[in-house]
Amino acid sequence: MVRGIDHIELIVRDVDEFIAFFEKMGFKVLTRTSHHGSSAELQLPGENQPIFEIHQVGGEENVGVNHIAFKVDNAQETYAELQAKGVKNMRTPNYVPATGRTTVNLRDPDGFRMQLVDAKRNAPA
Repeated sequence: MVRGIDHIELIVRDVDEFIAFFEKMGFKVLTRTSHHGSSAELQLPGENQPIFEIHQVGGEENVGVNHIAFKVDNAQETYAELQAKGVKNMRTPNYVPATGRTTVNLRDPDGFRMQLVDAKRNAPA
């Protein structure tokens, strides 16, 4: 089941500009990948701080909050549990090589995008 907020994803025009902005506020860069073209994960110091994942706007995306991701012990198992409870509007679990984790994208009752993600972070493939 859900253990906490894993990350909040922001879609931005300029990833480097946002990294510099967040670093000035005390955030530490955890990773930079080519996920979504250009992507970075940043976190404030201290225990249990949520991560901000930022990526370059592309395609039909809009700048702003893309989704909130909740950490779970196992995304595949949580998907099955929620499906059994009648939760709708979920996509099947998807392993993302660029992040090394399995995710489940879903929509809340008002249509806002949310995500379930494995709590264990593996090195990107």
